Amino acid sequence: MEPGAPGARLHWLKIADPDAPLPDIPADADVRVLLPADERFAVLREKLIADDVPVRLVPHLLEQETVSSVGRDGRLTVGTAECHLARPVPREFSPVSGAPAAAAMAAFDLMWHTHEPVDQVPAHPVPAERLVPADWLTFLPHPTLNPAQAQAVPHVLDETVNLLVVAPTGAGKTVIGMLAALRTVTEQGRKAAWLVPQRSLTDELDRELETWRQRGLRVERLSGEYSVDVDRVREADLWVATTEKFEAICRASSLREALAEVGCLIVDEIHLLGDATRGPVLEALLARVRDEGSGIRTVGLSATVSNAEQIAAWLRARLVRIAWRPSRLTWQLPVVASSTDWGLVETARTRLASAITTRVAAEHGSVLVFCGSKRGVRRTALIIAAARGADIHGVHPDDLDRLHRVCRSVGVGLHYKGWDHRREAERAFRARDIDVLVATSTLAAGVNLPARAVVVRDTQVGLNSIDVATVQQMFGRAGRVGTGEAEGWAFLIVDETERAAWQAKLVAGHAVSSQIQSSLADHVLAEAVQRRIHSPDQAEQWWVRTLAHHQGNRSLAPLRQAIAFLVAAGYLTVGQDEDGRSRFAPTELGVLTARLMVSTTIGHRLRTALANAALPGAPADAERTLIALVATLVPKLVQAPIGEEHKGAVTRLLAVDGRLGALADQSRGTGVEAGLASYAPGDLARATLLVLANTPGAFHARARLIGGVPYATMYPVLEEAPRYLHWLGCQGLLGTVPPWAAVVAADLGKRVRWRRCQPTRGAGRLLWMCEQMATPAWLDTAVPALWAAATARGVTSPDWSATGQPRHCHLDAAGYAALLRDRATGVVIDQQDDHAVTATGPAGAVLAVWTGRQHALVPLRGGSAVARFPEGSGPTGAAVFTWRGDYLATGWLTEYTRIGSAPEDRHPVDVPWSRSDLASPGSSPAANSPAREIPGTR
Repeated sequence: MEPGAPGARLHWLKIADPDAPLPDIPADADVRVLLPADERFAVLREKLIADDVPVRLVPHLLEQETVSSVGRDGRLTVGTAECHLARPVPREFSPVSGAPAAAAMAAFDLMWHTHEPVDQVPAHPVPAERLVPADWLTFLPHPTLNPAQAQAVPHVLDETVNLLVVAPTGAGKTVIGMLAALRTVTEQGRKAAWLVPQRSLTDELDRELETWRQRGLRVERLSGEYSVDVDRVREADLWVATTEKFEAICRASSLREALAEVGCLIVDEIHLLGDATRGPVLEALLARVRDEGSGIRTVGLSATVSNAEQIAAWLRARLVRIAWRPSRLTWQLPVVASSTDWGLVETARTRLASAITTRVAAEHGSVLVFCGSKRGVRRTALIIAAARGADIHGVHPDDLDRLHRVCRSVGVGLHYKGWDHRREAERAFRARDIDVLVATSTLAAGVNLPARAVVVRDTQVGLNSIDVATVQQMFGRAGRVGTGEAEGWAFLIVDETERAAWQAKLVAGHAVSSQIQSSLADHVLAEAVQRRIHSPDQAEQWWVRTLAHHQGNRSLAPLRQAIAFLVAAGYLTVGQDEDGRSRFAPTELGVLTARLMVSTTIGHRLRTALANAALPGAPADAERTLIALVATLVPKLVQAPIGEEHKGAVTRLLAVDGRLGALADQSRGTGVEAGLASYAPGDLARATLLVLANTPGAFHARARLIGGVPYATMYPVLEEAPRYLHWLGCQGLLGTVPPWAAVVAADLGKRVRWRRCQPTRGAGRLLWMCEQMATPAWLDTAVPALWAAATARGVTSPDWSATGQPRHCHLDAAGYAALLRDRATGVVIDQQDDHAVTATGPAGAVLAVWTGRQHALVPLRGGSAVARFPEGSGPTGAAVFTWRGDYLATGWLTEYTRIGSAPEDRHPVDVPWSRSDLASPGSSPAANSPAREIPGTR
C-alpha cells in the first residue's frame, strides 16, 4: 500500500531538538525516523534500531516534524515545532491536515530517499575530444565533460532543433551554452547571442569567455552599465547581454543588419519567463524568435522549470531533462514563530540565520546567507560577526566603513548592488579567505559562488514575496561541484503561517506562467516599431505566438484594448490601406518610447500630469514640479526600498528641498522639525533628486552618507531616473510635452547621469557636448576628462567658436565639424513684437513657443522659422530644440543653457583644450550666425 493511500498507517518523524521528549512509536504502522548525525542522539538512535524502527541520519537536521495518519479518524496530519535554535524552549504548533500534510509527506519522502545509506559512486568524466570537434577543445574550460554535459552534447550538435535543457544547478549548463555558441560561430559563421537576466551575470560570463578573445573570437558584453560601440557590436561573433539590453538593441534600427546575422540565441535562466518584472520582455522576444521564418535557433537553459514540457512545446524545442547532479542537496524549512510585531520576527530570523551559520562554519564549511534587503544584509552580517567574536560595540549597520572592517576581521563578507567591497567579497569567498558571505538575492541567479550551506533569511524582497524560482536558485548555490563541497545544505527560514505553502511550492517545483498581459501595450508598440506588425490582423497573429496564448489565454480583448490605448495616447496612428483595411504605424513618440523602453502607461501618466501642471515661474519651481511627478508616477521610484530608520532623514531633506546647508538650521532648532510630514511612497526619490539638483557637491567619490541617508540607498533612484528624464527631454523636438519640462528634464537627466562630476544647474548642455565628443565607446572615461578640462578653462556651454578638436575628442574631423554645425549655438531667437517670434538654427531644429499651458511647434525650414499669435495673446517663452538633443530657450529657462555660477577652483591635470583651441568664455558663436542677445537673459 502506497504511503498516504486510504487505509495506510504511517508515522514519520523528524527529530531535531535534543531536549524534546522521546516520541511514542505506534505498533503496526510504517514508522520512519530522521535524526541528526549528532552524538547527542546516539542513545535514541540505538533504542530505535533495537526496536526495528528504520532510521536515517541527516547532518544539520533542524526540522522538528511529525507526519502521521495514526489517529482516531485516520486522516493524514502534520505537526511542527519552532526550530530549537530560534529559542531555548521551542513552541509547538497545532497539527494541520489536507494539502499541507500531503506536501509534508512528499518532502519527508524526498529527504528519506536522498539520505539512503548507499555507496555513492561518482560518475566518471568523459574526455571532451570524444564528443566535440577537435578545434573546439581550446575554447572549453576543462578537457573533460561531466555526465550532464556529455548527455547534452549530441543534442547541441544537432543544429536543426531548438533545445530546452533542464538540469540541476551546478550541473555545468554554462559549458552547454558554450557548445551551442561554438556550433553557430565556428561552423555556421553566424553570430550568437547569450542572454542572462542580470548585469552582474554579464560580468561573470564575460570573465569566463576572456579566453575566447585570446583565441580570436570577438566577444562583446552588452548591459546597462556599459555603453554600446555600434561598430564593435556589428563585428562581434558573440554578444553577452542582459535580456533588456538585447531587446533595446533589437529596437535600434542602426543594428538591424547585425541582428539578421544572429543564428543562435542562448537564454540562461529561461524560467524567468514567469517573472513579473523580467518575464514579459523575454516572452515578447522569444515569441518573435520562435517564428518559423526567423532562422534563429533557441537554446534555453534552466534549473527550475516544472512545466518544462509545456515550455518546450511553445518554443518548438527538444526537451533535454538531466537528472545527474554533482552533489547531494538537502533543503529544510526551519520555523520561527509569527507575530504581529514585524521587528520581533525579523530578530528571530536573524538570530536563527546566525545560529545556522555558526553550526556549519564550525565544521569548516562555507555559508551564503541571503537577505531580502540591503539593510537586512548589513544587520545580519553584523550579528554573525558578533557571534564569531567580533567587537561590534558602537558599530551601526549604516556606518559602512566600520561595518566592513569589523565583519572582514572575522571572515564575514557582504554583497549587494552599490556595496563598494562587492568584488573584493566575491574574490575572497571564492578563495575561502572568508567563509561567510551575506548577500541580497541578486547574487543567486548564476554567479558562481558556491558554498556548503545556503541560508535564506527572508521570504520577502522589499515589499514583494520572493518567488520559488529565486529560492531554488539560492538553494542551488549549495554543494556545487569542483569546490570541495560535495554535500549541500539549504535552509529557508519561515514562520509557522507560511511553512505549509512554501513546502508545497518547493515540492511541486516552479511552473512558468506568462506575465505579458501586464505590459501588453509596450510589446505591441515594440513590434510595430520593429516593423513586424502593421495592422490588427498582424497583431493577432503575433499574439498567437506568445506563451500566454499557448497557455490558454485566447481572448483578443486585451490585445484590442492595448491597441486602442496606444492610439489614444499618441503612440500609434491609424489609417487604411488601398483595400480599406485598418493599418497602424508608430508615431515619433511611439518610436522614442519603445527604443528607450519606457512603459507606455507610465509615460502617458507623466505626459498628462505635465500637461495639467501650471507653468513654473522659476527654475527651482520647475525642478520641484518635475521631480515630484517623476518620483510619484514611476513605480520603481515610488517603491525604492528604504529602511524605517532613514525615513526621518528623507523627510528632513524634503523640508529643505535637498539643500544640505539648510539642515544646520534644523539642528539648531529653528522649528522646521516640528512641521515635518510623515514619509510617503516616492519620498526617497524626491529627496534624492532634490539633493542632486540643489547640492550636487554631495555626490563626491567618497560619499557614504548624504543628509543622513546612505548613498547606497539612493543608488537605485539615481540609476532609474535618468531614462525617464532623457525620454522627457527628447520630446522637446516632438512637442509632446511642455517645452519647459523638456528643457529642465534634459538638463537634470544629464546631471544625474554624470553626478560624479558634481554638475550644477545649466550643466546639461556642456555634458551633452562632452558625450557627443566622447562617442559611446569612451563615455565613462572621456566625459569626465572633457568636463574637467572644459570647466577648468571657464567653459560653461557648447558655445565656443574655435574649430580645433579638444585633445580627448574621439570624433574624426568630419564628425566633429558636423557636431559644431548641429549645435544650438548658432540659434538666434528674436521676439519682434507681442505676437511673433522668429528663430534661426541648424537643420532639423524646431521652434517651440508657449503661453501659459499652451504651446506650439514650428519646424525650422531653411534654417529659420516664424511663429505668430493672435493679437493680445503673445508668447511668454520660446525655445529651439535640435535633432541631436541640444536646446536654447528664453526667459528663466536660459539658466539651463549654460552653467550659471562660476565653477569651483580646480587644479587641471591633462587639460584637453588649450587657450588657442577655444574662444574665451562669452565669445561669439561660429556657424555663420552673428551673436545676438537672447531676450530674457540677464
